[in-house]
Amino acid sequence: MISFVKNFFFHNWPRKLIALILAVIIWFVVDNTLTTVRTFSNVNVRIVNIPEGKTIEGMQSNDIMSKKITLTLTGKKTVLERISSNDLEVVINASTHTKNEWVATINKYNLVSMNPDINLQKGISKISLKNYIVKMSPLAQMRVPIFITQPIGEAPRGYRFLDVWPYQLYLTVSGPESTVSKLKNRGVKLTFNLNDISKAELDNQSSTIKSKTNDVVSFFVPDQWKKIYLPTISEKNITIDDPDAKYLRIDFIRSEILPVRNTIPLSIFAAPEHSNTLNFKNVTFKGSAVCESDKGNPLLNIPLFSKGANDVFIQIVKDMMEIVVIYPPMNGSYLDWSIQFINPKELEDRYVSHVLSDVSDKEIRELQPELRQKYLRNRFRNYMNRFQLFKPNDKLLELSFELKGNQIIVTEEDEL
Repeated sequence: MISFVKNFFFHNWPRKLIALILAVIIWFVVDNTLTTVRTFSNVNVRIVNIPEGKTIEGMQSNDIMSKKITLTLTGKKTVLERISSNDLEVVINASTHTKNEWVATINKYNLVSMNPDINLQKGISKISLKNYIVKMSPLAQMRVPIFITQPIGEAPRGYRFLDVWPYQLYLTVSGPESTVSKLKNRGVKLTFNLNDISKAELDNQSSTIKSKTNDVVSFFVPDQWKKIYLPTISEKNITIDDPDAKYLRIDFIRSEILPVRNTIPLSIFAAPEHSNTLNFKNVTFKGSAVCESDKGNPLLNIPLFSKGANDVFIQIVKDMMEIVVIYPPMNGSYLDWSIQFINPKELEDRYVSHVLSDVSDKEIRELQPELRQKYLRNRFRNYMNRFQLFKPNDKLLELSFELKGNQIIVTEEDEL
């Protein structure tokens, strides 16, 4: 056995060594001359040297097009087997093109390897790709309106959502003129989720309130929420650059009921086209457990409470509101009704003046005078729009107004 091995390796060893060397050389040459074809999808396209004042539809901030392409490459097998789509990038030079739309011719010299160990120019012999159309557009910069919409989700336990303020901000956007113009014309919506706000955060904010005129708890929107995703402009979220974004807040109010401590007058409203069919002098409100007459003036005489407003608002409006019954009946003999505020502009002015007089309200004091007024007026109108009456047991007040002959009978619906 030993002699066999010895003869195998050492008998005519110069010839065997030459044969081995030749075999290695032939294998290396053949292996490196074998060609193959591979298709690569999702290849990035980068466009460089764009003329000043121009941009390209669909180009991201890093000069890479948002739309990727598919390449079919022919070349050395050893090279194509070592690369993936992530190792490839097509670079197009736009410096010599003056037309807004042109067709780019892509060859192997446009192909860049993201792997420094791979030489694509030597390894690739052919690229198969349909014509790549480049559309240039004037570069525009505009202020795009951002509309802060009604939040989704639920307010933390013990609080009620009141409002978001400011309602509108602006974002400076740069990009293709047509794309930016569309964004400017339709605006962008930004919606927050109340589920992302914890009760502990509001409780902590609530504990710092020392103002007698303000029991609104403001959650100041963190900077990481003040971002907009515009895929036609950028692959990343864009931070809102409006200076007023620092005031962006979501207002809550404690969900406790507050006493109104006042009787509320009742009246009848008829549209002009129905005024001739209703003789107001003959129609009266019939006395009942919930309705009484004070010198001929009908009043709702049950204990009333409100939720979703603060005590300052209630004290200002309690003597200037009434329940209006709407004629004619919309449902058989039953009439619709609503709560109306008398001289709401005057009430709004009184509310704003009263709150501004409280110098202990730091949040209000830190706002610029014009924004301060605007914020408080928005708050008052929001109170007014959301105002509802409740019973002492925290149930919503439900009234029924039934027209029988010339009398309107008032009852609570849970008594029917």
